[in-house]
Amino acid sequence: MPDFDVIVLGAGAAGMMAGIEAGKRGRKVLVVDHARDPGEKIRISGGGRCNFTNVNATHTLGRERFLSSNPRFALSALSRYTPDMFIARVKKQGIAYHEKTLGQLFCDGPATQIVSMLTNDLRAAGAAIWTGREVGSIEKTADGFDVMVGDGRVTATSLVVATGGKSIPKMGATGLAYQIARQFGLEVTDTRPALVPLTFEPGALEQLKPLAGVSTNAVVGHGKTQFEEALLFTHRGLSGPAILQISSYWRDGDAISVNLLPGADALEFLRAARKATPKLHIQTVLSDKLPRRLAQLVGELINQPGMIGDLSDKKLMAAAEQVSRWRLKPVGSEGYRTAEVTLGGIDTTGLDAKTMVARQVPGLFFVGEAVDVTGWLGGYNFQWAWASGWAAGQVA
Repeated sequence: MPDFDVIVLGAGAAGMMAGIEAGKRGRKVLVVDHARDPGEKIRISGGGRCNFTNVNATHTLGRERFLSSNPRFALSALSRYTPDMFIARVKKQGIAYHEKTLGQLFCDGPATQIVSMLTNDLRAAGAAIWTGREVGSIEKTADGFDVMVGDGRVTATSLVVATGGKSIPKMGATGLAYQIARQFGLEVTDTRPALVPLTFEPGALEQLKPLAGVSTNAVVGHGKTQFEEALLFTHRGLSGPAILQISSYWRDGDAISVNLLPGADALEFLRAARKATPKLHIQTVLSDKLPRRLAQLVGELINQPGMIGDLSDKKLMAAAEQVSRWRLKPVGSEGYRTAEVTLGGIDTTGLDAKTMVARQVPGLFFVGEAVDVTGWLGGYNFQWAWASGWAAGQVA
C-alpha cells in the first residue's frame, strides 16, 4: 500500500491549494517543500501585503490577460474557481483587505495571514506538511509514484508538482518541475523572466541614470499591447508596474514606446502652451506635467532651443512625437533574480485543462507557475495558482 494517496511537491500557493482540496475529499495528503517555512513567495508578495487576487482574473478576460502558447488553456480552471470564491475564503477567516487599483486586492495586514489561512486549512483537511526537505529521484510504480524526500522514500498514487518556475532563485527557485516533466515525456516551452525590470546599454543608461528614483504615470507599449501605469527610472534602467507588465511581451532586440502624457494630446498641449506662455522654454512647459528632472531630459532630447513661442508647428509636432512616442530599446532584463514570475513552462498540450493531469501519465499533475500560463501583474498569477491547484485537488 502507498504511504499516501497524494504527494504535493511545493508548499506555495498552488501546492497548498491542491493539498487542501484533495484532503477535503478524504485523501491522505503529504505536502513537501525544500524551504523551512511554507508559502515563502506568498509572504513576500505585494510588498508583504499579498496581492492575493484580482477581481478581473476571470475566464471572460483570461484570453487577453494570461499569456500562453494556448491562451484558452487557463479558462477552464479560471471559470470553475473564481476570484469571488477565494475572496469568500479570505472573508470567512476575517482577513481585512482592500482594492488598490485596477481590481488588485491586498491584505490590510501582513501577507502571513494568507499563509496561516492555507496552512490551517491544510491541517484541518488532515494533510501532513514536511518542510526543509529536498526532493530527489522520482520513479513511476505500478501503484503510482515513489519519491525520495530528504533521506527516505515515500509513495503515493498521485503526484502533484507545484514547485514553481525559476523566478527569485534566492528563495530556492529551480527548474525542478521542468525536469520532472521531461522525465515523464512532457514538452517544456522556452522560459524567460517575466514581470521584470528592463535594462539598457551603457550609453542609454548614462542618459537615464540622473532620473533614478523618478516616477511618473505613462503608457508603455510594445506592438499593439499597451499598459497605463506608473513608470520608475532606476540606476539599472526602467521598472514600475507599466514596465513589469510590458516585459512579458517584450523580446530581445525590440523597442518599447513611452507616452509621457497619457490621456492628453501632446501636440495640443504644446500649442496651447505656445499661445499662453510663449516666453517659456519647452523644458519649463513640460515641467508643468512631468517631474522636473524628467522634463529636463525630454527637453534635451527634443533639442529645440529658444522660447516655445518661436517654434513652428513642424517643430512642435516633432516635440510632441518625442513626448508621446518616446522610443527606448532595452538590451535585457534584470533576469530571474527580480522577476516576479516565469514566462513559458510545461507545454499545455500535454495537460488536461480541466484536471491539470498529464495526459499520458495517469496520476501526475502540474499546477501553478510551472505551467505555460503567465498572468498580468496585480493578482492574476495568484488566481491562476488558486484555480489550477483547486482543479487538481478535485481529482488527485
